[in-house]
Amino acid sequence: MTPRPDIFGTLPNGDPVHRVTLENGGVRAAFLTYGATLQDLRVEGVAHPLVLGSPKLEPYFGPLMYAGALVGRFSNRLGHGHFQIDGTTYQAEVQADTGHTLHGGPQGVSSKVWSILEMGTDHIVMGLDLADGDMGFPGNMRLRAHISLDARGALSFDITATSDRATPCSLAHHSYFNLDGTETIADHQLQVSADHFLPVDHALIPLGTKTALDQHAFDFRALKELGARQIDHNFCLSSKTVPTRPVARLSAARSGIEVGIATNQPGLQVYTGDGLDCSGGIGLEGRSYGARSGIALETQAWPDAPNHPSFPNAILRPDETYHHHVIYRISKRA
Repeated sequence: MTPRPDIFGTLPNGDPVHRVTLENGGVRAAFLTYGATLQDLRVEGVAHPLVLGSPKLEPYFGPLMYAGALVGRFSNRLGHGHFQIDGTTYQAEVQADTGHTLHGGPQGVSSKVWSILEMGTDHIVMGLDLADGDMGFPGNMRLRAHISLDARGALSFDITATSDRATPCSLAHHSYFNLDGTETIADHQLQVSADHFLPVDHALIPLGTKTALDQHAFDFRALKELGARQIDHNFCLSSKTVPTRPVARLSAARSGIEVGIATNQPGLQVYTGDGLDCSGGIGLEGRSYGARSGIALETQAWPDAPNHPSFPNAILRPDETYHHHVIYRISKRA
């Protein structure tokens, strides 16, 4: 039987936001049409949720902004919102508190209601059309996100985009994972298949060079405990989009849960959630989320790529189709 979407909440303008639950392979994932957001993720036999979320819509407008959402049209940061394409300079809208563009601007795709185009018990297809000039970006853009759970419980995102003008394009899934249900992710172990990362300035804008991870505190080529490390950096997986391959895994000793990540994207932004501040029991099961209560592992283009010719290309042209594939393979030790 095809599932029916439930009303999850309403926007300030009265527009409804729907919730759809997918199930397969012992995994249950609930999605909102607001931001194509993963609102809850559960594994059979585990009492706690695996991601940060809320049973109410309002926290997603503030303290849980971006949590579980698809972000873009250009994920991560654009320094001062400036970029050039074919000699023409554009100015994207910037966040008032930083003066830079983050995740597509103050009203990026994570703050818009997506349409449900198709759904079943184990999959949903959502769509969103962006107008030329939306958040200052050129091009009418057509976005489609095919989200599915397979028989082994792997959660897959197939995201495509087309545009009638050349435009920056990079979507990312922005869940905060906490596999143990504990107050912090300090005991989690991380492995990332990257030899370099991007150093950043005080505003987290890349400096334009990459740094080798040899003997660096961010070297996670072997599985290593996160501990107190504060990370909000891009790990350089490749110099271009490539066939989907394993790139990272997150492991939790207490629960025995591991999430393996595979993608075709050239970058992985690792953010240890040091800026999270969601008090008052607004989270799932009445939880409060403080600093380091979840880790975001965002497959994407390299941040600020349009402003760095040496970075992998992140400009989508009218004769091309952007394709972003990412799989989260969830397993539990017996």
